Amino acid sequence: MNTKAIAVAMSGGVDSSTVAAMLRAEGHNVIGLTMQLWNQRRLAGHEGMPESVKGRCCSLDDVYDARRVAEHIGIPYYVVNHEERFERDVVRPFVEEYLSGRTPIPCSLCNNHLKFDQLLIVAQQIGAEQVATGHYARVAYDEARRRWLLKRPADHSKDQTYFLFGLTQEQLSRTLFPLGDMTKPQVRELARKQGLALAEKPDSQEICFVPGGDYKRFIDAYLADRGESLPDTAGELVTTSGEVIGEHGGIHNFTVGQRKGLGVATGSPLYVIQISGADKQVIVGGDEHLYSRTLRARRLNLISVDGLREPMRVSVKIRHRHEPAPGMIEKVGEDEVTVTFDQPQRAITPGQAAVFYDDDIVVGGAWIA
Repeated sequence: MNTKAIAVAMSGGVDSSTVAAMLRAEGHNVIGLTMQLWNQRRLAGHEGMPESVKGRCCSLDDVYDARRVAEHIGIPYYVVNHEERFERDVVRPFVEEYLSGRTPIPCSLCNNHLKFDQLLIVAQQIGAEQVATGHYARVAYDEARRRWLLKRPADHSKDQTYFLFGLTQEQLSRTLFPLGDMTKPQVRELARKQGLALAEKPDSQEICFVPGGDYKRFIDAYLADRGESLPDTAGELVTTSGEVIGEHGGIHNFTVGQRKGLGVATGSPLYVIQISGADKQVIVGGDEHLYSRTLRARRLNLISVDGLREPMRVSVKIRHRHEPAPGMIEKVGEDEVTVTFDQPQRAITPGQAAVFYDDDIVVGGAWIA
């Protein structure tokens, strides 16, 4: 038995459960950790929110499943409550971003500001120097660069590096991604071989605290639960040429690229091109207006290099399901970059991340301004 302990972040899904079973089978001293981040019953039935919380990521069912796996493979297991910090660092910013006309990514906020940060602290407190997760990504130390590298996984269809661009060198040095060289079918097969009861459990597709993906209803319910009123963000629908063609009920109801629910009828399809939080305007236009060759991104985190001293050629992802597009990045401030694409990209959305790649290596990333 390898006495050096590894803490496995167990979400109750098949991926992290398989990681725990793999490492245990390899003879490692494994400790299971689950982060309790959100009280799934808090808004249940509130303001039109569903009563049922079954089948949701990070639900009580998931905690039960993770505990059952830990018992099955014979490892100690702990649940760590971080609900207060999760609300402060993930949920509240999520609500505020939407109310300001941006489209946030709570999974990246959670990974960057909570999961890896807090998991590594808790792991150290219980005597584990490393943390392993079920993310599809790879980490390796590059002797020539003297840096830890984050890489895309073998199975690009499951690539989760887009959500991990904020990891630091210290965090990467203590993190293991054992599924990086595996496909999802291989993971499920290994789960079956390990006798895990949840080998066939479906993947969660939702934001853990937003049931059914209905973020507008969630924002209403969350603010009501807090005793706060929804701010008035209603305003004008304006075309790209400046013509006012209607009114809207609030900028948080829209995102760049949206076509449905605009509330106006014209001869040709209209899309949300831009959301102006300052004057509460939603700018709409034809599909051709959604394309742009440039973007600015702030709060830069670099991984594979220690700085950008000159423009760098990379491929850039502007959303999770976006195929990385070639372009140049150039530093324009202390933690700000401009991206110039070779070809115009559709629906560049403030609040999302721009993540930079050199082939399979994650160069770094920043938040689209």
